[in-house]
Amino acid sequence: MHVSRLEVRDFRSHQRAELELSGGITVLEGPVGAGKTNLMEAVHVGCTGRSFRTSNERELIRFGQGTARVRLRIAAAGAEHTTEVVLQSRGPKSVQRDGTRVTHPQAGDPPFFVCVFAPDHLELVKGPGGMRRALLDDLTATVWPARRGTRASYAKALAQRNALLGRVRARAVGPESLHVWDRELARHGVELMDHRRELVEALSEPFTRRAAELGLPAPATLEYRPRSEARSSDALELELRERLDADLERGFTLHGPHRDDLVLRAGTRDLRRYGSQGQQRLGLLSLLLAERDVLTAMRATHPVMLLDDVLSELDPERRERLLQTLAGPGQALISTADARTLPADVDAARVQVRPPAAAGEQDRAEEIA
Repeated sequence: MHVSRLEVRDFRSHQRAELELSGGITVLEGPVGAGKTNLMEAVHVGCTGRSFRTSNERELIRFGQGTARVRLRIAAAGAEHTTEVVLQSRGPKSVQRDGTRVTHPQAGDPPFFVCVFAPDHLELVKGPGGMRRALLDDLTATVWPARRGTRASYAKALAQRNALLGRVRARAVGPESLHVWDRELARHGVELMDHRRELVEALSEPFTRRAAELGLPAPATLEYRPRSEARSSDALELELRERLDADLERGFTLHGPHRDDLVLRAGTRDLRRYGSQGQQRLGLLSLLLAERDVLTAMRATHPVMLLDDVLSELDPERRERLLQTLAGPGQALISTADARTLPADVDAARVQVRPPAAAGEQDRAEEIA
């Protein structure tokens, strides 16, 4: 799939912008503050119905305006599609795909796939485990849509058990009242761990291969690190009951898949603890490319790659390697404030993004011949 046209109205810094896009690599060039990231964010909003930068959708509406609009034309599976997202400062957003309103745009099977690199996403490698768990669960739901409800069911059971722990601590009910939620938490927890384990197995080979292509110390590996050793719901339920005293002391559930982690290694080193900033950046890119490979293999589509300021902290050799990796099938949008970071011989369309125009004028995004 690839996005062939982007139109925005009153989105972030852009009063109005229209851009024709080709398949392959497209580089968005422009000074800091020109709105390159905003255009990439608009592509993500159009494809998925949500931003990759904020959960507060009012931030997407240009200052002083009440409505923002994003419209995409997308070529996918031999057909052309349109998607339009209208955001309102007062009221719910509206999403239409091929002229039909989508009631719940973030539920069900997403029609268009996007993989994103942004500098602040480095927290995925060096930050707390919750971000990596969310990545595993979100990608699981994308690769296997029927598994989407497992995380929600586990979260609901966890909340119920934690609430009941508080009542047991207050002596409002006895500890035996926890048994039903121990069983429910264990049932969904084992299923959630199985899903995560299967996804990490699918990601592992492409991650190692992509990391080698980008020059990370070999062998680069992914390790799923579950908090529990249980492989059955009965075993996990027993673990929960054995740790009841500690849970009552702290007032919440200490054990289970909500404490799992994903470890990225280069050579023998955990990138989170011992990787340099550059190695962590390459680890994140390798994981992103592995995600693209898994989606391509399992969903028979090439997701759009959105790579924001990806070249600035890579040396020339690794820039060349990354662009060679992206040169295959599929579409990639890359933003840069310095055109000199782009190898001269790269086969890419180049778009000049200029700073937002004065009021009443159309923002400019011009293709460079």
